Amino acid sequence: MTRKVAVIGMGHVGSTVAHYIVAEGFADDLVLIDTNAAKVNADALDFKDAMANLTHHTNIYVNDYQQLQDTDVIVSALGNIKLQDNPDADRFAELPFTRQQVPAVAQKIKESGFHGKIVVITNPVDVITSIYQSVTGLPKGHVIGTGTLLDSARMKRAVADRLHVDPRSVAGYNLGEHGNSQFTAWSTVRVLDQPIAELAKQKGLDLDELDKEAKMGGWTVFKGKKYTSYGVATAAVRLVNTILSDARTEMPVSNYRKEYDCYLSYPAVVGRDGIVEQAQLDLTDEELKKLQTSADFIKEKYQESLAANQQA
Repeated sequence: MTRKVAVIGMGHVGSTVAHYIVAEGFADDLVLIDTNAAKVNADALDFKDAMANLTHHTNIYVNDYQQLQDTDVIVSALGNIKLQDNPDADRFAELPFTRQQVPAVAQKIKESGFHGKIVVITNPVDVITSIYQSVTGLPKGHVIGTGTLLDSARMKRAVADRLHVDPRSVAGYNLGEHGNSQFTAWSTVRVLDQPIAELAKQKGLDLDELDKEAKMGGWTVFKGKKYTSYGVATAAVRLVNTILSDARTEMPVSNYRKEYDCYLSYPAVVGRDGIVEQAQLDLTDEELKKLQTSADFIKEKYQESLAANQQA
């Protein structure tokens, strides 16, 4: 079966996603779309020049929305990263731009006859994932945001650094908004199969400090190079591969939760049919309050976006 993936938005993140897919041979066909024709065509040529030295071949198509009709997974990476350069490290700074751009892109996706899955990176990801689903009319479980898949990885890195273990030895989740209202659900975190609460007492770990480090990890990267790319691109490609291979893997992605009436990050089982099953965590009362606060914030921003677009 041919594996076909599209990347819309070939900035720092989109081009990194595309390079990872080409270099590793994760797709047979790759569609690249960007409003900057010179940039996207240059990327396409650069990838083709690389293929003689790769072990895989990838067919590449440029700026052709009709190619989306039989595409398996679309990755939305469009955005304006310069708007992230604000003192509050607020991902919602991109919303005035992306809430205008995404509906037009989503309409073109719909008109192409696309019936696959959408993986959303575009910020603010929870609100934008909602907009993609609303405009395309795709089933809610077929439109997924990378959400806190990246933030959970940042938490694992922070914990692993303190305890001198591999981050893959850390299990657990950051939940809620992929933004400032997210939080580490410490009740879910285990290291080498030991609850983090016990290790924190033994090792003198400051969990509040680690939570802040996970939350602000992206901002630290951004301050250093004025964009982020590798961490989020790797999370997105992992999600794409999970869908393509029907891996049925549990991961904290932005998915629609009926009880909160919005998209937010919460563990779900992902496979070829998108969100195959939703997990149900045994969270503490404090964590449940934080999750509700995050959900309320996402819904507020989504309604503001709808109102702004109607007035435009």
